[in-house]
Amino acid sequence: MTQSLPNHGPDDATDRDRRSRLAHDFERHRPYLRGVAYRMLGSMAEAEDALQECWLRLDRRPPEDRTGLRPWLTTVLGRICLDQLRRRHARREEPTGSWLPEPVVLDYGSPEADTIRADSLGLALLVVLETLSPPERLAFVLHDVFAVPFDQICVIVGRSPAAARQLASRARRRVLAARLDPDADIAVQRQVVDAFLAASRDGDLRALLVLLDPDVVLRLDTGDRPGVAQPPLSGATAVAEYLRSGARFFAPLCRPAIVNGGAGIVVGRPGRTVGVVGVTIVGGRIREVDIVADPRKLGRGHSGSRT
Repeated sequence: MTQSLPNHGPDDATDRDRRSRLAHDFERHRPYLRGVAYRMLGSMAEAEDALQECWLRLDRRPPEDRTGLRPWLTTVLGRICLDQLRRRHARREEPTGSWLPEPVVLDYGSPEADTIRADSLGLALLVVLETLSPPERLAFVLHDVFAVPFDQICVIVGRSPAAARQLASRARRRVLAARLDPDADIAVQRQVVDAFLAASRDGDLRALLVLLDPDVVLRLDTGDRPGVAQPPLSGATAVAEYLRSGARFFAPLCRPAIVNGGAGIVVGRPGRTVGVVGVTIVGGRIREVDIVADPRKLGRGHSGSRT
């Protein structure tokens, strides 16, 4: 029995064409929008959810002037992220250990690697952004990272342009006060990480102490697993001892990678990642070690994902 097809009129065809054009325009802006959302939320999963909500709002009520679509999308996405950050801050509890963002990992030599490195924020800087208020974070990310003008930012945060400028200024001061100036040369970073892995595999405490900055900080994010979380470790001796204690089990599973635009490490067999390590290198020595071992933050944002 042949099923008859519905008789679509000209209005249906027009609506399909409209949605097709909107979808095409949205996809053109998707990499930029994903970059904004990830830097705002520190999570690829939450960033994708924010993009989906942004698309639904565009589909329901698109702007009349599509030539200004990028500012319109930035405003809508900014409000979505701002609401998400406010909800997160409202329900936040004192963490039992360290909190780290969801990492973005690429293999060395992948086609996206150079593009990602040119426009990335390291894990350590994303940790600093998490300490800002939601409006401060939005103003800083949009203006200082993506050059969005204050007369557009003020509409998103519901304040005057002068107040939006003050938000970004306060955020910038806090970021600069906490931000390190990491070595920019990826080859230098890779050499340090390779030496770090070799020392860890050998359990060579002396070599680890040479590689670690005296004021090195190690953060470990294990999620909410009871009995595993711990506060940050500080100082070369404490960090080296901690790394050496777990090196025999984990070091053979480690391989170099690019983590949030810098040299880092992936822990685990191919297809089964158990940890991602971001390394901040200043003056040829390791200043910060950020270990993401929360299973909910692993498996996404790896090997080819863009920010």
